[in-house]
Amino acid sequence: MTTFDDRERASEANFAREEEMAFRITARRNRLLGGWAAHEMTLTPEETDAYATALVHADMEGGGDDDVVRKLVGDLTAAGLDHDEAAVRRALAQQMIEARRQLLEAH
Repeated sequence: MTTFDDRERASEANFAREEEMAFRITARRNRLLGGWAAHEMTLTPEETDAYATALVHADMEGGGDDDVVRKLVGDLTAAGLDHDEAAVRRALAQQMIEARRQLLEAH
């Protein structure tokens, strides 16, 4: 039974690492996305940092990307910018690639 138990523990540890990496990539993506949106809204550096942090926290409150997209579209529209959901989703996809690249380079 020890071989089976060892494999099970290894599998569980691998799953935990993968879940942690996915969480870190998504959090990094949201921070980058917040920076992109803040730049679009011409926020100050302090406001940019606060906005990016708020976006990371907003994603933790709900499931999936829809809450982040909704927040961004609403905030960009309120700032008088014409960014629809498709544009925000394109930015989200681009920032996901960048977040993954940054974290993989760091490891």
